[in-house]
Amino acid sequence: MCVALVVDDDPTQQLIISKLLKKIGLTAIIASDGIEALEQVHSSCLVLVILDIFMPRMNGYEVCQQIKSHEQTQNLPVVMYSGQDKEFGLKKSNTSSADAHLSKVCQPQELINTVAQLLNKPTVTTGTTCANCAYV
Repeated sequence: MCVALVVDDDPTQQLIISKLLKKIGLTAIIASDGIEALEQVHSSCLVLVILDIFMPRMNGYEVCQQIKSHEQTQNLPVVMYSGQDKEFGLKKSNTSSADAHLSKVCQPQELINTVAQLLNKPTVTTGTTCANCAYV
């Protein structure tokens, strides 16, 4: 089973993203803030992290920097997912080493395509399982 971490303080966004990830064969686990996200990153076998930017306790940029600064997780793909304008977020994401940045107002297929590209997966899968977890 391929597992992605969805980090957002909005339960509606958590649900939307989780359902989209399921369409490409990923199971989502949820964190509601940055501290909880880092705990999940270091205790779960993940293939991807989708991070909201503005959250309580630790923002998405800080979480991304923490993920990318540890040898065990530095290659874990991170998608910044924000209500901010895409161009603004892209500039900020580059400083945090995020692998991609999407606006929360993007089309669902854009999120699916971005995730699939980062994981080198087809955009539609059936019964796909991950042989191993290379990021933990």
